[in-house]
Amino acid sequence: MMVAQELRRELSRKVYVQSRMARALALRVAYIAYARALLRWSDPPSPAAGQSLRARIERLFEEDWQDAEAGLYPHALIEALPVWEYAQAVPRLLADLPRTRARIGRGDFNDIPEDAPDRYPRYYARNFHFQSEGYLGHTSAALYELQVTLLFGGTAAAMRRQLIPPVVRLARAMGATKARPLRVLDVACGTGHFLRMLGAALPSEAKFFGLDLSPHYIARARELLPRALDVSLVCDNAEKLPFTDGSFDAVTNVFLLHELPADVRARVLAEMARVVRPGGVVVVGDSIQLADAPELSKEVLNFPKRFHEPYYLGYVKDDLGARLTEAGLRVTNSKLAFLTKIVTAEKPRH
Repeated sequence: MMVAQELRRELSRKVYVQSRMARALALRVAYIAYARALLRWSDPPSPAAGQSLRARIERLFEEDWQDAEAGLYPHALIEALPVWEYAQAVPRLLADLPRTRARIGRGDFNDIPEDAPDRYPRYYARNFHFQSEGYLGHTSAALYELQVTLLFGGTAAAMRRQLIPPVVRLARAMGATKARPLRVLDVACGTGHFLRMLGAALPSEAKFFGLDLSPHYIARARELLPRALDVSLVCDNAEKLPFTDGSFDAVTNVFLLHELPADVRARVLAEMARVVRPGGVVVVGDSIQLADAPELSKEVLNFPKRFHEPYYLGYVKDDLGARLTEAGLRVTNSKLAFLTKIVTAEKPRH
């Protein structure tokens, strides 16, 4: 019986990893074809970089399956694919491609709503990735998840899931109850996809908070998040979080820091450290940095050339763990998940 169970488990693992690998590679091929045909990019990775990327993708899905098997998040989460959401977005994405291509062709990253520069910080009011409306429109919010999925070859969700285990372990260690529920803040929550993952993995009594500077992305998150999830969404600037000191057990942040100037990054990390309680954790996931993968330096350095990412070079030359330490946190773990670097830090007890 034990042998049969182990065989089934091994078969399940292989099927999951190989099927996700096949899907990722197919999406990658489709994205490269799109880039060459519509965006006129034709700079494939070197053989060494290609081999590294493939190995990193396989390792990502191996860890994803192992984490689900260990109960750190449900298997249903790794099997889920928002097909209907993507199906609705595809026609809008295709219709928007000519605008994106024209914007890239003329190097225009100021094609945003007219009142945006007056309402938002200058570093934010721009067309990141040359995407229509930047982060300041409903079309952008509707297309964002599909665009990220295509860009990362179907690995974006798995990379995000690698931030979940530290929060789950904290919840288990503190023995969260209805009387003392786990409180989690996701900074720069966007359209709420990571909050939805956390909600599926953490105890049902957990209380979630999401903060984002874009009212359009907050509105999209309200549409997509499950009604059963106890979540409060706030539209505000992460440079000055509207929460009291020590309000949260865990604070998370995914794919924000590389889009911030260095001084703003420092303020945001300091704010995250401020609002987490002593003994709580801050978990940050963002792009790998140059020291993390020297064989991918060409690909990393090409990213801001292809997309409008004015602060990316400063970020990838930095040390994310060192910045969390400067914010007053103690780094407990740092790992790579394909093209994402994940750093977990604890707020010291005084």
